[in-house]
Amino acid sequence: MSTIRDLSQDAEAESHQSFDVVIVGAGFAGLYMLYRLRELGLRVQVFEAGGNVGGTWFWNRYPGARCDVESMEYSYSFSEELQQEWNWTERYATQPEILSYINHVADRFDLRRHIKFNTRVQSAFFDETKSLWSIQADGTSMKASFCVMATGCLSAAKAPEIEGHDRFDGETYHTGLWPDTEFNFTGKKVGVIGTGSSGVQLIPEVAQQSKELYVFQRTPTFSLPAGNRPLNSAEVSDIKRSYTDLRKRARISPTGVASYPVPTQSALEASPDEREIAYDVRWRIGGTAYTRTYNDIMLNAQANQTAADFARQKIKARVRDPEVAEALTPKDVMIGTKRLCLDTEYFETYNKPHVKLIDIKNTPITEITSKGIRTSQTEYILDVLIFATGFDAMTGSILKVDIRTSSGLSLAKKWKEGPKTYLGLMTAGFPNLFMITGPGSPSVLSNMVVSIEQHVEWISDCMASMRLNGRLQIQATSSAEDDWVHHVNELSNGTLFPLGNSWYLGANVPGKPRVFMPYVGGVGRYREICTDVASNDYKGFEFKNT
Repeated sequence: MSTIRDLSQDAEAESHQSFDVVIVGAGFAGLYMLYRLRELGLRVQVFEAGGNVGGTWFWNRYPGARCDVESMEYSYSFSEELQQEWNWTERYATQPEILSYINHVADRFDLRRHIKFNTRVQSAFFDETKSLWSIQADGTSMKASFCVMATGCLSAAKAPEIEGHDRFDGETYHTGLWPDTEFNFTGKKVGVIGTGSSGVQLIPEVAQQSKELYVFQRTPTFSLPAGNRPLNSAEVSDIKRSYTDLRKRARISPTGVASYPVPTQSALEASPDEREIAYDVRWRIGGTAYTRTYNDIMLNAQANQTAADFARQKIKARVRDPEVAEALTPKDVMIGTKRLCLDTEYFETYNKPHVKLIDIKNTPITEITSKGIRTSQTEYILDVLIFATGFDAMTGSILKVDIRTSSGLSLAKKWKEGPKTYLGLMTAGFPNLFMITGPGSPSVLSNMVVSIEQHVEWISDCMASMRLNGRLQIQATSSAEDDWVHHVNELSNGTLFPLGNSWYLGANVPGKPRVFMPYVGGVGRYREICTDVASNDYKGFEFKNT
């Protein structure tokens, strides 16, 4: 089968390794992209900074790490054989189980031979006259017609902005860069900075081992009970028999999760007693679908308050000490405007006598010393320090690569005031550069595997169409990009999301522009738009022919 372009005839390409496509990243997105492009007969090279496949699930090995989408849906749908042969053991899979699954996929479809591990991409330069990307990765040079960024939305770990964070003499860990080594906190004094999703999962696990545990909290978080449990063989068999219907419903749903309800009633239409019952039912079921109990929880502040107040009552009921309970209860924030956390016994952990909550909003950290953490009030002597300080989300991993074109464009400069994309797939001025679940797509507001599969299939179909029609380059038009950015902003501004001081807005990274990055219109609606664009000869994109 012929390739998109015969690079063997290019003199400059002869001095480099040449491929049709270079993919950056070997997580869920990179592996499926590789699989699809290889099926098209294209020559593909994947670069992965980690030592194995897995992406986010390779790096986030911290104790307690698990997915917040149910495992039977957080999985590939492209292979019926794969769906039937793999058996998930829990409602919400742990990191080790997800990593085992990804490794199984890589081995089952013989994908590893196309991947260079322990190789980080530093730069990508597009020569517009030759229609070639030059990729530099740890001393390796590659030429390719296309570059696909499969770098993930939550993969650029963020260091804390605390003086002396590299000064501590004890053991130091970051949840987003957890080492693949044995660890034991038994008998040790441990400090954890951060109570977002990673911290909420980590803290109960560390509390089981540590002699003393100090949790340094700046902002309390809404965390919901996961309701995790082992899966029994009968329910697994039922889901496997109905996978075709389940996947179809997931693809057209707002969240990419078929099992989430699609509410039709306003919270304000229900009586207080009706709301109490509905919220309690959803709370007992567990999971992030709590904010989908009613259809206006993320649209109307008064409706949101009813859901938030119920959750606040539940948090306070789980913590014995009233002062600690008050400190753990979110107050000036609407539920769901920041990422909702799922937990198992998180709030109950603070009932243990050796676990201490340090409110660093009232007593801020002044520095990290060689012995521990100093706040405005005292110094805490520690053996272990864990940073659960999150990620430079959505754009961080893409902008770690110096992406430029021969016309002088730099992606970092273009995105200085915030990311601009068309459909979250491409950015104007950068031909043949695709992003999987980039900013401006549903991404982190959805089941990531469903969104990944949709993007990968759209990109691979686009490349196949280009081959068929003798097209050498594709890029988004500036007008289509502007219209899409306006549409994304318009939709988000109609919700409560922009009111949250969240990483959805880049608010956790000093100096990062405040732009709400995900698409809130829903997975099903977004899919329809992308399908319509492709059906209309890729409306909003322009091509250069061979």
